[in-house]
Amino acid sequence: MALSVFDLFKIGIGPSSSHTVGPMIAADRFVRGLADGGALDATRRVTVELFGSLGATGKGHGSIPAVALGLMGERPDVVDPALTPERIAAITESGRLSLLGEHSIVFDLTEDIVLHRNKKARFHSNAMAFRARDENGAVLAERTFYSIGGGFVLDDSQVSSADEPVIVADDTAVRYPFRTGDELLAHAAATKMRISDIVMANEMAWHSEEEVRSGLLKIWSVMQECIQAGINASGVLPGGLKVKRRAPQLAKKLADATVSTDPLVAMDRVNMYAIAVNEQNAAGGRVVTAPTNGAAGIIPAVLQYFHDFVSGADDDCTVRFLLVAAGIGSIIKENASISGAEVGCQGEVGSACSMAAGALTELLGGTPWQVENAAEIGIEHNLGLTCDPVGGLVQIPCIERNAVGAVKAITAARIALSGDGTHQVSLDKAVKTMRETGADMKDKYKETARGGLALNVVEC
Repeated sequence: MALSVFDLFKIGIGPSSSHTVGPMIAADRFVRGLADGGALDATRRVTVELFGSLGATGKGHGSIPAVALGLMGERPDVVDPALTPERIAAITESGRLSLLGEHSIVFDLTEDIVLHRNKKARFHSNAMAFRARDENGAVLAERTFYSIGGGFVLDDSQVSSADEPVIVADDTAVRYPFRTGDELLAHAAATKMRISDIVMANEMAWHSEEEVRSGLLKIWSVMQECIQAGINASGVLPGGLKVKRRAPQLAKKLADATVSTDPLVAMDRVNMYAIAVNEQNAAGGRVVTAPTNGAAGIIPAVLQYFHDFVSGADDDCTVRFLLVAAGIGSIIKENASISGAEVGCQGEVGSACSMAAGALTELLGGTPWQVENAAEIGIEHNLGLTCDPVGGLVQIPCIERNAVGAVKAITAARIALSGDGTHQVSLDKAVKTMRETGADMKDKYKETARGGLALNVVEC
């Protein structure tokens, strides 16, 4: 199937694409379905059940307010995260919620949104069951949705006969169809085109070139705003772990004139950018899913590094970077997963590292084969990475993990550029290994906060 660049990069809110963005989208779709079906006015009660990883870590990942806001008709790309606390407080105090902002019902956040901490649904760990009832308690409508990572949301109509949730194939004919790294390289060999040009040609099946450019520059603008917001913020992150924001202190250190003599200043800047983004994500701020919220800091940190330290960086470079990253991300999404609940953090930070590594390699003059090599290195050296958020919050180890992932992406690009693109392990083999490793990984290491650091670090 074909995936658009804008499927991989979505403007949303923190702290999680699968646990916050996904549930908000699902809730909005459910209530709009009620309206379209003429059942909205008859609805007197809505109940929601969250299963698997959503139930286990939904509280720390903001799933409850996300569902409530979605039922009110809010969407991740336009909702104002600054107003969330007072809107949730109003629901708590009044005991009422306005569906789509126009039909008020009795609603109790603690009773009507149920977290099943030890119960999984049939097809996917991140499942959500919505039910609407009339004044007599009769079910007017019910739908089950699956949040499969990166803000992708499916429902029962998108479950295949193989009993596995799949994205309904987009039958749009793209110019250079590819599902694997080998197929992408075959197009590059036949056309002598760069990876970014191939992805752009495909994207033009949905949008004009100008629309793609303006859309990606908007994505980059939001990424930059997120970096700056994280640098300008202060204090302690919400959630109870009392994690102090570090991006402002890093910025202050880098502003010191004496730092310019430090040979590792570039690394400090990369760390600052990644940490700033993920601190904003942890605080529920505006972020770009790239390809997930948990890994949202890696791509903007590496792209900002390029703008800081490489002469000639401009908007064209930004567009090319994001096109290459999306092309690599689509291969990973098609053949494995970008969901921490499915394959652990190798699917989140590993995917983002791979995408950033390949994208940076093209901007630094790499061939398509060197781009594929860098992307493979980014995946290979994140294999087996678990998703074990302490306290179910996207803070420890997630924030630091993005900084390390960004530096690793730059290292992968430099290694790939030192060779000619030939290597023993292909991107396709690394992605296949990631999928198999995720299948072998115990559930406690897949965003449930029941293993790893989440088990061994005492919450304060």
